[in-house]
Amino acid sequence: QVQLVESGGGLVQAGGSLRLSCTASRSPSIRSINNMGWYRQAPGKQRDLVATITRSGITNLAEAVKGRFTISRDNTKNTVSLQMNSLKPEDTAVYYCNVWVTTTGGNFQDTWGQGTQVTVSS
Repeated sequence: QVQLVESGGGLVQAGGSLRLSCTASRSPSIRSINNMGWYRQAPGKQRDLVATITRSGITNLAEAVKGRFTISRDNTKNTVSLQMNSLKPEDTAVYYCNVWVTTTGGNFQDTWGQGTQVTVSS
């Protein structure tokens, strides 16, 4: 019902920047796209929230990334982006896009992207 396509991961040196993007394609059974966000999972660790943004633009960022990462969205394109600056080796992880939708049946459901690798070298 919702498919997510992520892009923008890669290898960067500490202090560098990367921008992740995620575009949601929706079927007619989707009434609206609600919260969008990014999570990350480092090897051997649980998946953690990085940042979320509501449809109206209210953001929530993890303490570890505040002041360095910015989340934004374009509702006309169903896209959410994560601008990552001043990257640190501890930011190395697989980053997953997450989207919550409301279906025409009134149900809430979320979808995960396939993940994109971000590697920060020291």
